[in-house]
Amino acid sequence: MEQEYRRTQTTVSLINYHFVFCPRYRRKVLMNKVEERFKQLVADICQENDWIIIAMEVMPDHCHLFLNCLPSNSPSEVMAKVKGVTSRRLRQEFGHLSHLPSLWTRSFFVTTAGNVSSETIRHYVEAQKTRG
Repeated sequence: MEQEYRRTQTTVSLINYHFVFCPRYRRKVLMNKVEERFKQLVADICQENDWIIIAMEVMPDHCHLFLNCLPSNSPSEVMAKVKGVTSRRLRQEFGHLSHLPSLWTRSFFVTTAGNVSSETIRHYVEAQKTRG
């Protein structure tokens, strides 16, 4: 797979972040309609911020998100936007989540695709639901 380089007026970059983050107390809340709505919200956030989703897999108790971003977007900024918007909107739209003060933990895992190819990470993320 050929890498997609991002070009702006002054920058050519290839920064791909692999994020893993979990709901508070590792609750299994990302299922059915919540999962569908979460994916749509993430797609909307990414489109608004000019981030490209390479792969996304949502498990009931955690999410893998593989994104291409510009160097001006720090991983902390990306997670703050994704977690902030999805937490607020999902708790507003789904009554069984409304009692939670926050949907997500404050922590997350992030790595860049430095030592392995983006294709390898994409396959890993996509294979998460098939793992036993």
